[in-house]
Amino acid sequence: MVSRVIPVDPFDLVIFGGTGDLARRKILPALFRRFCDGQMPREARIIGAARTRQSAGDWAAWVGEALEEIVPERLRTAEHVAEFLDRLDYLAVDAKGDDGWSDLCDTMRADAVQAFYFSVAPSLFGDLAERLHQFGIARSDARIVVEKPFGNDLASAKALNRTLSEYFDETQIYRIDHYLGKETVQNLMAVRFGNVLFEPLWNTQYVDHVQITVAEEVGVGGRGAYYDQSGAMRDMVQNHLMQLLCLTAMEPPSKFDPDAVRDEKLKVIRALDPVEAEDIVRGQYKGSKDAPSYVEDAENPESRTESFIAIKLHIANWRWNGTPFYLRTGKRLRARKSEIVIHFKEPPHSIFDEDAGSRTNVLSIRLQPDEGIDLRVTIKEPGPGGMRLIDVPLDMSFAEALGAEGTDVPDAYERLIMDVIRGNQTLFMRGDEVEAAWAWTDPIIEAWTRRGDRPTQYEPGSSGPEEALMLLHRDGRRWREIGG
Repeated sequence: MVSRVIPVDPFDLVIFGGTGDLARRKILPALFRRFCDGQMPREARIIGAARTRQSAGDWAAWVGEALEEIVPERLRTAEHVAEFLDRLDYLAVDAKGDDGWSDLCDTMRADAVQAFYFSVAPSLFGDLAERLHQFGIARSDARIVVEKPFGNDLASAKALNRTLSEYFDETQIYRIDHYLGKETVQNLMAVRFGNVLFEPLWNTQYVDHVQITVAEEVGVGGRGAYYDQSGAMRDMVQNHLMQLLCLTAMEPPSKFDPDAVRDEKLKVIRALDPVEAEDIVRGQYKGSKDAPSYVEDAENPESRTESFIAIKLHIANWRWNGTPFYLRTGKRLRARKSEIVIHFKEPPHSIFDEDAGSRTNVLSIRLQPDEGIDLRVTIKEPGPGGMRLIDVPLDMSFAEALGAEGTDVPDAYERLIMDVIRGNQTLFMRGDEVEAAWAWTDPIIEAWTRRGDRPTQYEPGSSGPEEALMLLHRDGRRWREIGG
C-alpha cells in the first residue's frame, strides 16, 4: 500500500546544533526520507548552524556520510542523496555571541515558512531565542522546535517557559516528544475515537487495569553522568510515559484540533492522585561479566538514582475512578519493548463450567518493535473434548497489514518535523502540560529523596526488581512479559 503524501509549503529550516548527534542520527535522516517520499518541495532549504567553522560543502559531505550509515541502502539512491544535499546550506553561528547572526539574517527568505530547530542544550534556548529577535531574523509566524528535557523540575520548567515566551508566542513553540510521532501512538486515537466498538467500553466499568511499559535492553552507557542527574522518573515517566498515559485515558476531544486534544490531556494530568510510597518501586541494574553495573556507568558508587521505576497510579475522575494504571520503564531489561495494554474485566457471569476456564479480553498497542495492535478474544478450543476456553489474537502488524511497500514505518521525527512546517501542534506539548506534569512529579521525587530511599538492585536481562512484580501480584494481577 502506498501512503498518500501531501507536500508541504517551501520552507527554511535552520538546525541549531547541526553538527550534533541528534541532527546526525535523527533529524537529517528523517528529512531525507521525507524528501525521497516527495514531501519536500524543490524550494525547501535546510540550513545547519553551529560554532564549527566549515564550508557548506564540508557539512553536506558530513551529512552524506551520516545518510550512508543510518539510512538503509534500499531507501536511498545516489541520485536522491545528491539532490537532497543540494538543498543544504551551512553557517557558523555563535549562540552566545554575535558571530554569524547577520549572515543568517541575510540568508532567510521572506516568502518561505520559517522554522528553527533548537537541537542544543536547554541552557542555550534563551540565547538563541533572544538573538533571533535581536537580529530581526524570526518573523511573527516563525516556529521553534525545542527538545527535552523541558526543565528538571517545576521551577526550572516555569523558568524555561518564561524565557521562551519573552520572544515567542505559545502558538510558535513546538516542544517535541518523539513518542507522540510514532504511528501506533497516533493509531491509539484512531482506535479509540474512530471505532464505535471500543470507546463505549473505555472506562472503569469494563477496564480492569492498564499497563504501560517502556523497556530497554541497553544501559545508560555514555550518558551515565547526565542520566545520574535525571533518573528514570525525570527522563522517561514525566514526559514519554505521561504522554502515553494521557492519550490512553483522556476524554474524546470535541475535534482533532491541537488545543482541543491538549486540553483533554491536561485534564488527565491534573486528575492524577498523589502516589503513596508503597506504590512505587525503584531499581538499579547490577553488573555482569559482560557489562558494567549502573553505578559503574554513572561513575558514582554512591548513586541513589533509579534506572528502573514502576508506579501504580489512579486518575480521580468519573471515567477511571477505581481502575489502576501501572507504569514501568527501565534500562538493561530482558528485551526492548514499548506497549500499552488494556486489560478488560471478566464477563459479569460465566455460563460455562469451571473446567472451561476463565478468560479476559486484552488489547495491546505495540509501539516498538514490530508496531501494531493485538486484540485477544476468547473462543472455544477446537476439538471434541468439551467446552474449553482459550485466547486467540486478532493481530494487526503494520508490516503485514500494509503489504510489502508498507514495511518501512515512518520514523517519528519524519511526522513531527513535517507537522512543524505545516503549523500543526497537535502532537506537541503545550507549556501548561509540561508544568502540570512536573507539579505531579516533583512531590514524588522529593518524598523518596527526603526518606533517603535506595533503589533495589536487579539482574541485567531480567524484568526488573522482584518488588515490581509484587506491585501487581498483591492486587491479583500480573505484568505482561517483557520478552520471550
